[in-house]
Amino acid sequence: MKTKILCSLLLLGTVGGIAATNDTASAPPLRITPALVNQFAEEMATNHPALLAARARTNAAAAGIKTVRTWEDPMARVGVMAAERAMREDNGDVFYSLEQKLPLLGKPGAMRKMAAAELAVEVAAEDVQFQTLRSDLAKALFRAALADEALNIAEQDLAWLDITTKIVEGGYRSGSVRLMDVLTLQNEQSKRVEQLKTDRDKRAQAILAVNRFLTRDLAAPWPTLQLPPVADAIVYSDRLASFALRYEPRLRKMREEIRATEDAVNVARKERWPDVSIGFENRNYSRSGELRQSEFMVGFSIPLGNAPKYRAAVRREEEKRKAAEFDAKDYEQSIREEVHGLIVKISAMRREALLYRDQIIPRSEQALASARSMFESGGMLRDMLDTRRMLLEGKLMYVRAVAEQYEMLSELVLCCGLGDLEAIQMLSADSDSKTEPTKP
Repeated sequence: MKTKILCSLLLLGTVGGIAATNDTASAPPLRITPALVNQFAEEMATNHPALLAARARTNAAAAGIKTVRTWEDPMARVGVMAAERAMREDNGDVFYSLEQKLPLLGKPGAMRKMAAAELAVEVAAEDVQFQTLRSDLAKALFRAALADEALNIAEQDLAWLDITTKIVEGGYRSGSVRLMDVLTLQNEQSKRVEQLKTDRDKRAQAILAVNRFLTRDLAAPWPTLQLPPVADAIVYSDRLASFALRYEPRLRKMREEIRATEDAVNVARKERWPDVSIGFENRNYSRSGELRQSEFMVGFSIPLGNAPKYRAAVRREEEKRKAAEFDAKDYEQSIREEVHGLIVKISAMRREALLYRDQIIPRSEQALASARSMFESGGMLRDMLDTRRMLLEGKLMYVRAVAEQYEMLSELVLCCGLGDLEAIQMLSADSDSKTEPTKP
């Protein structure tokens, strides 16, 4: 009698797991792929407030180039002279003048070049913002897929426990199953129900994070997300590190800042040169309106008293340039370390995922089958439940390892300034080739 009940238990338990899977996948699942991540990144680029703010700063810097004036506004002056009538009649008592500053010594050009360098910095900053958010979006998608995978595993487990509990309760009523086994299963069932609530809350939070990146309604529904298969191995190479040093977004921004500081030094040096202006002044007699005299002038500033101030301004900009160069050198070293560290972690997660997929999960399934047979022969229910938990833990550790591998791959993509995950895998697989992936 007990064997018959337990055979039904095992059969229905398998059917229950399949039913739970089908219920979870009632809507078409959505597998996370590089193309899908890029599609969502394009949507984010048009809506995300941080990217819109960065774009506005870029537009402001572009407009700033047009604000640099080649010709300054001319200075006009009008006045009258109070004196004896004879003097006013001889010299004129109404005068007016116009003075124009000349765009000499390359000062406007230097200012325009510095404004263009500031635009390049803002363009690089916008690219940093976009690539950082794209990496964060990819990681949020993988976390959401992990939450869905974990929820699916939990639902399968709950379906198995529900059917198992009902069958064992029936066996207890017929006298073939112990009360302790019934109570143990009921406890497992209660714990799984509560854990499933937590898993659903975690899934809702993960989806909320994705919606925030896409600037959607935070409560917007999503289909079930699926993780991609285990990614190919990524091998560290000097070419990969060199590519990262060339295209890492923050480092590219630092290099643009260095160029901007060089232009600022040039502007500070040109400030020491005098300003040259030309002008004229006419004097007329107010009663007859006749012209009495005209004067033409050339004026220039004498930057002697403030020479120490000009030298200090040049020294200030030179020190800023040095600081930017040292920051870039320090960041280059950190990039090398980060690339190596990420590849080590990616490789570790890949090995862990393969370990669970190819060894631990199959062995756990065999152990569960053995525990079932032993329980049919009068063994302990606790052994079957322990092996069941071991199998569930193996499945969870597998999907977590896959998700973490792809999250760190997203970090590596950001570090190398590439467009997607396929590009980093191509770069790693083709490390001995001279062909490099096309920059986005």
